[in-house]
Amino acid sequence: MSEDVNTGEIQAETPVAKKPILSKRQKALLALLIIVIAGSWYGVTLFVRSKTHVETDNAFIEARIVPVSAKVSGTVARVLVNDNQFVKKGDMLLELDRDDYSLKVAESAAGVGIAENETGGEYLKVDAAQAAQQSAAARHDQSVIDLERAEKLYQREVIPKEQLDRLRTANLVARAQLKESQENLKRARAEAGLGVKTGNRAKVQERQAQLDEARLKLSYTSIHAARDGYITRKSIEPGVNIQAGQQLMALVPLQDAWITANYKERQITHIKPGQKVEFSVDAYPGRTFSGRVDSIMAGTGAAFSLLPPENATGNYVKVVQRLPVKIAIDGSSDPTHLLRVGMSVVPTIQTGRSAAEVLGDLNPFN
Repeated sequence: MSEDVNTGEIQAETPVAKKPILSKRQKALLALLIIVIAGSWYGVTLFVRSKTHVETDNAFIEARIVPVSAKVSGTVARVLVNDNQFVKKGDMLLELDRDDYSLKVAESAAGVGIAENETGGEYLKVDAAQAAQQSAAARHDQSVIDLERAEKLYQREVIPKEQLDRLRTANLVARAQLKESQENLKRARAEAGLGVKTGNRAKVQERQAQLDEARLKLSYTSIHAARDGYITRKSIEPGVNIQAGQQLMALVPLQDAWITANYKERQITHIKPGQKVEFSVDAYPGRTFSGRVDSIMAGTGAAFSLLPPENATGNYVKVVQRLPVKIAIDGSSDPTHLLRVGMSVVPTIQTGRSAAEVLGDLNPFN
């Protein structure tokens, strides 16, 4: 009897095993379902982002390269800049030997003085020619009077015909002398380049123009920076003899640099000027720069190549074309001008489209 009681107590103390809520198979299916949902959500997110944020790795930094050359020939006296040095607009880059051009300025200045003196002498020639013309006119008038008086006296038979003929001849000579004096006066005025004494002085102006030209060439011996930028490709040293138009160095204004991104033609559907851009540079991993879309090129890169494709001849193979998109760099994102020409960048254009618009394009009933 006691043994049965003990056995019952032992059975009462033994816990009853609980049945698990989910089986192993159900847990595996649930985990798989979570993975599928998460993967689908991630895939949809990537798809939407690929439509709202257009990206390419075919992009490079470009900038205008300003050649620095001399307008006159000469010997380099001083070079005031080094490679990769930043210069501001108006800074002197180099200077040529000024001696030859200074002598030319002095010679031209002397020429102006000589021309002014010559013009003064020509004024006197004009005055003398004018006086001679007035004298010839007076003699001509007197010969006319004498001839009229002689003709009247000859009709009265007071003077012989021989004396009348001499007076007629004198009148012809006076007329010729008057015409000659008039031509001499015109020639004197033409040589002086004057109409009147207050008129233009042709010779003085010519010499003054030569002086101005000499001074201008003298100013060209000092070569200044046309704008802010960095010096590169410097190939000149003091003592080198250069020619006019010879390129001496280059100036790169990095503050006006831009990005040329070659997007596929299927990617530019929603790209418009003014859209925001974020880009990364291989040289500075982990750092992001900003900019905006400036413009889209009027044609593909192949259309403006040296040998554009002739699709109307031969066998045609469709190739996805790329259109260059110009992206202006925001100066505030690169205040120290870390970006350099030719660097590879990965720009991402924010088209501003919403996820609903992207998914709406997938609706076949639209």
